[in-house]
Amino acid sequence: MSFVTLVRHGQANTQARDEETYDRLSDLGWQQARWLGAHLTGAGERFARVYTGTLRRHIETAEGIAADCAAAPVQDPRLNEMAYFTMAQRLEEQHGIPMPGEREAFITHVDQLFTYWQEGKLEDIPESFQAFETRVQEALSEIAAGEGRALVVTSGGLISMAMRLILRLDTHAMAHMCLAIENSSLHRVQPLSTGLAMTQFNAIPHLDTPERQHARTHL
Repeated sequence: MSFVTLVRHGQANTQARDEETYDRLSDLGWQQARWLGAHLTGAGERFARVYTGTLRRHIETAEGIAADCAAAPVQDPRLNEMAYFTMAQRLEEQHGIPMPGEREAFITHVDQLFTYWQEGKLEDIPESFQAFETRVQEALSEIAAGEGRALVVTSGGLISMAMRLILRLDTHAMAHMCLAIENSSLHRVQPLSTGLAMTQFNAIPHLDTPERQHARTHL
């Protein structure tokens, strides 16, 4: 059993309105990843294992970080993000709730989407809320049970589900957690005999300087 460090990918294509076009890092996203990698190296962080989802933004973020690890990153589709854009389209088609055009409107939209999803009120979607919950639980438990410290590059929705599982959050609290998670942020989990425990949430030490305040992003 060992510590697991979850990293949300760097900023992706913020102008996208579908899964495919969103899935690449912006120039700032690449810079966030490189700054994070320099911070981890400077802090003497070494990882026995590195994992990513199979999404392009996960793989690119891991490349930018270039963590100190003897083994190549393992790509695991269970670490992929939920299909937010696809479900948002179904939410609009089936319930008349449109995709928001600005960040503030996402505060309500994410909560609505998670609620409809969890209650099984969205049809023709890639996976159910329960299936997403199960794959996150399985992947996180397997990684935490491995030998040596692990770095996991993934997405904000998956990290918020991890928080739900570890902290026993309801769906509304999970949605609020998801909205708070910043690009390239760090989240640390410690396995205990009683289960997994959170030791760090949404840390951005590589961006926490006056000259890098502009580089803090959520979308």
